[in-house]
Amino acid sequence: MTNLYDVIVRPVITERSMATTEAKKYTFEVLPGANKAEVKKAVEQIFGVKVASVNTINVHPKAKRLGAARPGQTKAWKKAIVQLTEDSKAIEFFEGMV
Repeated sequence: MTNLYDVIVRPVITERSMATTEAKKYTFEVLPGANKAEVKKAVEQIFGVKVASVNTINVHPKAKRLGAARPGQTKAWKKAIVQLTEDSKAIEFFEGMV
């Protein structure tokens, strides 16, 4: 197992992910090899909250063109959607962005 601060790469800040923060669902990009238990432990210890459930999704790369004739693709990454318990406090990082 890696360091807990290495499991969570960054928060995902999109219009869709910010709409779910009112339901205490937060979206993070995590290490591709991280499992649900590692993500849960990392979020609980880093942010001091109680996690109810974790859903993980492998985001596949999309084909992109780089100029006229250079095919390429975006990177593959793993996304985790974390649902907090009802009695848990909100994650402070997301509060000013809603």
